[in-house]
Amino acid sequence: MKYISKTIWILSIVSLFTDMASEMLYPILPIYLQSIGFSIVLIGVLEGFAEAMAGLSKGYFGKLSDNSGKRVPFVQLGYTISALSKPLMAVLILPFWIFLLRTLDRLGKGIRTGARDAILSEEATPQTKGKIFGFHRSMDTLGAVIGPGLALVYLYYYPENYKTLFYFAAVPGVLAILATFYLKDKRDVVIIRKRKTSFFSFLNYWKESPEMYRKVVLGLLIFALVNSSDVFLLLKAKQAGIDDPMIIGFYIFYNLIYAIFAFPLGVLADKIGLPIIYIIGLLLFTSVYFSMANALDLPSYFISFFIYGIFAATTDGISKAWISNIVKTKDTATAIGTYSGFQSICALLASGWTGLVWFYFGSGPAFIATGSVTLLVALYFIILLPKRDKLQKV
Repeated sequence: MKYISKTIWILSIVSLFTDMASEMLYPILPIYLQSIGFSIVLIGVLEGFAEAMAGLSKGYFGKLSDNSGKRVPFVQLGYTISALSKPLMAVLILPFWIFLLRTLDRLGKGIRTGARDAILSEEATPQTKGKIFGFHRSMDTLGAVIGPGLALVYLYYYPENYKTLFYFAAVPGVLAILATFYLKDKRDVVIIRKRKTSFFSFLNYWKESPEMYRKVVLGLLIFALVNSSDVFLLLKAKQAGIDDPMIIGFYIFYNLIYAIFAFPLGVLADKIGLPIIYIIGLLLFTSVYFSMANALDLPSYFISFFIYGIFAATTDGISKAWISNIVKTKDTATAIGTYSGFQSICALLASGWTGLVWFYFGSGPAFIATGSVTLLVALYFIILLPKRDKLQKV
């Protein structure tokens, strides 16, 4: 564990507390919004707008971080905005304020993502990227296990008392803010470019980026176009007649597996190659969607969510570690922010078309279509594997 520096520990603890707060509210947010008068359509518009704002802002703030030579201020501001916006949603309940606060919550993610991942990259070497990003994802996802678990316990004793849960979620959020003040920018980081950064200027990076970056990100984004929200997996379990507590249990179980395997799979990725681990992840994803298209009994769903947790551990942190190894250090935040921004937009489209296919043809065809496209993406990356050196570094 000698390669896990103090900075990585702090960032990981910040992410753990933040995810704990977010995931404490995630299962009940739609229910809470309905209780204060939001329709299903309005909830969909709210979430779509908030996620689109988060996606577009990732590229902008990533480039702004690279241009300024600063990382920590973006991390601090991003986590602070997200933490403070959550409890205010229990106080300011008019639609305008809910829209503003939910958008600010996701905007906070957009502000911090590129700079945070750039710090992780700078604290690692090309040989330890998998370990570093894997460790961070393990800690982050541990928060996604603790948060819903605490929410379940609270709601068991105080059912439908949603507002108080928002106030409780402020506690880990504030702890995350306090922890960010122990972060410091490296003294040898200097301002790289002083020119003005427009909101969409990060799009120019696509033209300037290394050819291998474009090839890798193209494959990642095609996968993102079919990787719909995890909600569809939970809905599939609900469709099979599984009760609500068990479905929430599946969600916690998936995150637990993710948290357990992210770090060791990151270690393995450094040994055998980031692209290979990512391809294995795509194949696992394919197997989950093919099997869940026909899954009928409870054990089948447990196995599927177990494999799905391993898939997440082989792809999320690994993809960012992979990207950071094929771009120049001075462009890390821009490169990851640009990819994350496009990924967010693709995820919205993925959920949209999956919902349409499900509505018109059923869940089976929707899952089979998703698995089939993912298999093609895995084959695309396998074709690129002969260029393995270029796939892993500039």
